Amino acid sequence: MAETKLCFPFSLKTERMAFYLQFSYPISTFSCSNLYNGTRTQPFKFLCTSSSPQSDSSNSREESIKDSSGENDKGHVILVEKYRNGNLKRYVIDNDSEMKMFLEEHVPTTTGSQDLDISGMELSWLPKVIKDFVLPSGFPDTVSDDYLDYMLLQFPTNVTGWICHTLVTSSLLKAVGVGSFSGTSAAASAAAIRWVSKDGIGALGRFFIGGRFGNIFDYDPKQWRMYADFIGSAGSIFDLCTPLYPSYFLPLASLGNLAKAVARGLKDPSFRVIQNHFAIAGNLGDVAAKEEVWEVAAELLGLSLGILALDTPGISKSYPTLALTWLSVRILHLWFRYQSLSVLQFNTINLKRARILVNSHVLHCTVPGINECNRMESILLWQRFLRPQIIFEVSLEEMINGGKYRSMQIKQLLHMYKEEEYFLVVNQQKLTHFQVFVSFKEGATSLSVFRSVWQTYWLYQNWGWSDNIFDRLEQSLVELRDRFPDLLQQLTDAGWDTNSLSLKVPKEMLIKELS
Repeated sequence: MAETKLCFPFSLKTERMAFYLQFSYPISTFSCSNLYNGTRTQPFKFLCTSSSPQSDSSNSREESIKDSSGENDKGHVILVEKYRNGNLKRYVIDNDSEMKMFLEEHVPTTTGSQDLDISGMELSWLPKVIKDFVLPSGFPDTVSDDYLDYMLLQFPTNVTGWICHTLVTSSLLKAVGVGSFSGTSAAASAAAIRWVSKDGIGALGRFFIGGRFGNIFDYDPKQWRMYADFIGSAGSIFDLCTPLYPSYFLPLASLGNLAKAVARGLKDPSFRVIQNHFAIAGNLGDVAAKEEVWEVAAELLGLSLGILALDTPGISKSYPTLALTWLSVRILHLWFRYQSLSVLQFNTINLKRARILVNSHVLHCTVPGINECNRMESILLWQRFLRPQIIFEVSLEEMINGGKYRSMQIKQLLHMYKEEEYFLVVNQQKLTHFQVFVSFKEGATSLSVFRSVWQTYWLYQNWGWSDNIFDRLEQSLVELRDRFPDLLQQLTDAGWDTNSLSLKVPKEMLIKELS
């Protein structure tokens, strides 16, 4: 059947908002397809675009949400999803008891200084994408007052230091013979430029890792420290290939430096978290200094053994023997790294350890101790490959489409989770393995994440007892509220730190309930 479209663009004479309506017949639902990568389309779209400054529009938008939460001739707003980019998505049950969705996009002004949604006035002129890249998550509330002043002065300090490093490099190369027979220092300068360029390309890896993934290291330092060594090993392979392809020295060495710089970008933050774990008396400086002693001693011994190996004719004169020796030592290195990380005994609860703890509590009503749980923790396995699979930060639209819920069932779902700071449903379209969707409300904490994990494992272990999905969800919540206090008490008795849970609440999308 051909579809007829009627478009009515219009704007209200106001300084704040511009509205656009697009109708397609037959009208059935509201769509926000630009938020999803799926191919499904829905024939009704409502788009409300805000072009006002964020500081002025945020309050008015909150007031409009509250005003629209009551019953009227258009329907009843039951909740709003707030996205980090300023967009809002309203879920409305109309007078015919049908669920509809409204998307309100916020477009910040480009004229003048941009008033961004940030805490404090520091760097308010800086675009949000850059601000998120160069500053810690939650700045300035998550750092001390002197952080920004220190970093602004540290930046030119590092710039001048690297200028000196570049100038000195040519002198070092000339001293070892580069350019000494040409009668000019141009050869040494050219070699220095190539060498520094190699370092610069490699530094891009650290730049990207630090800016894009700075908030991952606190939650699983073991995993990222191990991955750093894997990536560093891959970078060494490029370096090892340079004698085979000397004409491609610069690209091979640059790729090697890039990989090793990425590895360093993962290694340094991860190990700082580990050092902080060691310093139980607040003696982080002393722990770091003594770690430096151990590292330098190992470096001197390793360099000595490496020089001894290079002086061995069988290794220095045979490239295959050299490569095989490197491979053997590297495998031994990775094995030692894994063993060293395995002995770490964290008393904090991250997502991997939370899974182990709640699974034991659901099945046996007991929790493993700190040592046992850390030994059971998988260092290498990604969260997405753990079972049962938990998908955080899923919109309500995807939740209800996956379950094909009716409006009355949606109301029942909202009422069911009224006392919780999250929504959780089982993905009934996933037939290969058990999967749940979780979204968090405003005000959710790490404890909310922990509770959602417990409920997930109860459902996973008791999924087949009833054919009614709502009966199972409701029973899981009853079990959660009855047994979760016992879990916390057992964790406290076993020495776990339940006051500082390393469970991250996703912030890209939060839900505000209005009914």
